[in-house]
Amino acid sequence: MHTSTDAGNADSAELAKFAALAQSWWDPRGPSRPLHDLNPLRLEYVARSAGLAGRSALDVGCGGGLLSEAMARRGARVLGIDLGREVLEVARLHALESGVQVDYREISAEGLAAERPGEFELVTCMEMLEHVPDPAAALHALATLVRPGGDLIVSTLNRHPRAFAVAIVGAEYLARMLPRGTHEYLKFIRPSELARWGREAGLELNDLTGLSYNPLTRAFRLSEDTRVNYLAHFRRGGA
Repeated sequence: MHTSTDAGNADSAELAKFAALAQSWWDPRGPSRPLHDLNPLRLEYVARSAGLAGRSALDVGCGGGLLSEAMARRGARVLGIDLGREVLEVARLHALESGVQVDYREISAEGLAAERPGEFELVTCMEMLEHVPDPAAALHALATLVRPGGDLIVSTLNRHPRAFAVAIVGAEYLARMLPRGTHEYLKFIRPSELARWGREAGLELNDLTGLSYNPLTRAFRLSEDTRVNYLAHFRRGGA
């Protein structure tokens, strides 16, 4: 197993939260249920924004591999990376059982960027930036990994009062859809901050789309409301 020598931009407490979910990652009715509910919409957004068939794709913070496998099924050549050993073991086993070809490595975005800069046509990073100590540095590493003219798609949570009400009070304490302590409000990222970090990393923001959730139907939909969850599509210049 390859292991990153640069795990400095990681929080051991955050990694422990996701390690605790590892064995139930692929249970659509377990603690990772919101990820299962959200994954088809994320996949469609990625496919619509950047295409998948035949593309070299990197899924950063891949966890147990929900999006990595889904992109591979659409014809992408996928490498998933994470610093959580337990979730990567689950991802590898599930890929083996399902017969989907995905490569996985235990390495940070910064570590891989030093090895393989500009190598991927598509990089995805879902719900990770709000869990690292220095999200601006993480975004810069993601930009480094993207081939000039390639696409970067991230999703995160907005530091907005509605996000506190919905993602923390609602999802963690009232509906108990997520374990308590999953999110820290002060780590949420405003779209203006994300856009600025992207510009500083040589990225052009092509699209910003919100995600809305109906707890009664368990359905997510794309929307213009970016106050809670949102997706951002960047393109790296230089092609």
